[in-house]
Amino acid sequence: MIGVDLFAGAGGMSLGFQQAGFDVMTAVEYDPIHCAIHEFNFPGCTAICRSVADIDGRYIRQNSKIGAADIDVVFGGAPCQGFSMIGKRNLDDPRNHLVHHFVRLVTELRPKFFVFENVKGLTVGEHKRFLGEIIEAFEEKGYKVEKKYKVLNAADYGVPQDRRRLFLLGARRGMALPGYPVRTHSVDGKSPDLFDEPALKTPTVWQAIGDLPEADAFDELLDRDWVLTRFGKPSEYASRLRHPDPGSQEELLSSSLRTIHTPESMERFAKTEFGDTEPISRFHKLDPDGICNTLRAGTASDHGAFTSPRPIHPRSPRCITVREAARLHSYPDWFRFHVTKWHGFRQIGNSVPPLLAQAVASKVAEQLTSAPVRVKTGKVGDPSLLSLNMSEAAEKYGVPASTIPQRLRKTTGKVYA
Repeated sequence: MIGVDLFAGAGGMSLGFQQAGFDVMTAVEYDPIHCAIHEFNFPGCTAICRSVADIDGRYIRQNSKIGAADIDVVFGGAPCQGFSMIGKRNLDDPRNHLVHHFVRLVTELRPKFFVFENVKGLTVGEHKRFLGEIIEAFEEKGYKVEKKYKVLNAADYGVPQDRRRLFLLGARRGMALPGYPVRTHSVDGKSPDLFDEPALKTPTVWQAIGDLPEADAFDELLDRDWVLTRFGKPSEYASRLRHPDPGSQEELLSSSLRTIHTPESMERFAKTEFGDTEPISRFHKLDPDGICNTLRAGTASDHGAFTSPRPIHPRSPRCITVREAARLHSYPDWFRFHVTKWHGFRQIGNSVPPLLAQAVASKVAEQLTSAPVRVKTGKVGDPSLLSLNMSEAAEKYGVPASTIPQRLRKTTGKVYA
């Protein structure tokens, strides 16, 4: 089953579709840093580092292994830059050009199915008119669209995070529309749907990160993002994400570069109650027995390079690490992110939790095969891809270094990548 990921980022949707049995053969991502991380985690997938506005379906086929093969699904989350709500055709608004190009590329590639993922705000108020235009555009190009679209919460599918996203499902005319996945988990363990059997309880924050070693215990993590060490006893959820080296007493703790906080900040963090917001930093302190609030990416360099508030660790007076955020997002431990915290948190905050993507992808797969298919994951590429700066990544993919506006940050003697 062949899949194509548009607006791929680091690959949360790619991983979920791969875990559901799809061969994600091509990923399109215009940020060269993200593209390099995707290439590391999916070495068998062709990473195309281009803006969707600059390529067409033929380009994707000719610059990947797909060629003339029939594509089963195209998926992705096109950013919505704004909604004018003035003219009749908001899909033609220049601020929404990325959504326009998602529709265009789907109709040029002619997959059997498509999955459009976006913010839940697209389903409320006048924004629903824009969503209606998207549906109309697909129907004009020969696709059926599930008009009873749904906003899915990752917590209902085993992710220890409250994260709600719209999923719009479509099928080429003549094919049956896939359904939405039944919710399998609930925060209180009660059945979220009208079934006799109770749902599984959504994993808690501590079940997600409690077995991870304390990052502040390792001086090595001041200068690099990894260390070999012993982990604690995992929960059932954490054991699914861990990939120990057989025969080794130590495991790789990666994506764990430390953050240095002032003593005053640490004191305030320690005094903050679980589930409350620390009043100075406005950081949310995680409740070990609850679930995580929505992890966000912050703004890009061209919008000020502001870091979104990162949650406070439930047991240590510090912000969580990139790896801890990855656990709360359902990424397995073999999946790596850029070595800097800035890019790492962006890559997680911008992505769809893999377990949620897998749930949706499994419903698409049901329309293509009678037996569930599972693809072995965990094979990775060249580690040097994890530490490229913007200039190096841009050179690798043959794009201008100015493709992504540079992040400017004042420092005191220390250089930040």
